[in-house]
Amino acid sequence: MSAKKGNIKIANYTDWMSQLPSELWTIPLFKLAIPGSHDSVSYDLDASSAIIEPDNLKRFSWIYCLRRIVRTWGMTQEYNITMQLEAGVRYFDLRIARKRNDHHPTRLYFYHGLYTSTDVETVLGEIHAWTVAHPKEVIILAFSNFNGFEKNIKDKLHNHLIGFIKTMFGSTLVPPGIPTLQNCWDQGKNVIVSYDYPANYHPEMWKKITYYYANSMDRAQVKSKISEALGKEKTSNYFFVCGLNMTLPADHRILIYILRLCDSFPNVIRRGLPKLLKWLKQQSGVNIVASDLATRKDFVSTVVELNSALMKP
Repeated sequence: MSAKKGNIKIANYTDWMSQLPSELWTIPLFKLAIPGSHDSVSYDLDASSAIIEPDNLKRFSWIYCLRRIVRTWGMTQEYNITMQLEAGVRYFDLRIARKRNDHHPTRLYFYHGLYTSTDVETVLGEIHAWTVAHPKEVIILAFSNFNGFEKNIKDKLHNHLIGFIKTMFGSTLVPPGIPTLQNCWDQGKNVIVSYDYPANYHPEMWKKITYYYANSMDRAQVKSKISEALGKEKTSNYFFVCGLNMTLPADHRILIYILRLCDSFPNVIRRGLPKLLKWLKQQSGVNIVASDLATRKDFVSTVVELNSALMKP
């Protein structure tokens, strides 16, 4: 079944949720099509940091030019978190890490191949400032991975991070349930936090949101994985993510890509994303769609327009 087109008129995607037709305000957010970004803070990768993935490159961290190459191929987003929010992105893939031997006991960063330059608390502060200024835009923050959370300190780090999240976002946190735009607005809440660490249960935190992705650079496999996800989640009453992102190999085959000195991951995405978006327009039953280069002009509008299929003829 393909989505119907042309029923949703958005003047400015900075506040697209508040511009949706009123008949969509009471539909569970699990059923709305929501644009998201994959590895959301990878625009900030630090070429001076150690290589933390893939494993077979870690021992070469001392080679500066290799770190630069890892950065070039690890940057899945071009613009900072505020610009992503302004562009209409509402789901954020936040992969957390602690730097080994950091003298600050609870300082955390994001990562994708390398650590970011900016710490987690600073970025969350930017997100909080934006959500205060846009109270009708509901965002979803998905915290996962927790690299470097070693056994002897992991509980301390999780408790610190969760405590910071709760303090930062406070009463705007949406508790687990069946949220709609209308009930979020009525309660003055607009931040959903998914936290992938069940041992630290807090009533404000949502469980892990499944992220379906192809683990391949082949667009056909990306489409196949999303089609599989849409079939599996057809009757779901929870969030799920369809990842449009292509994934570099984790073994020696990665060299086929990263040694293309005149190319980059963003360039690969620019070449492939338009074809994936053309295919996505024909899909239905979509919830969150996450992409690399999520600020690219057609991505957010394509995903938001999928909501026209939920409207009455």
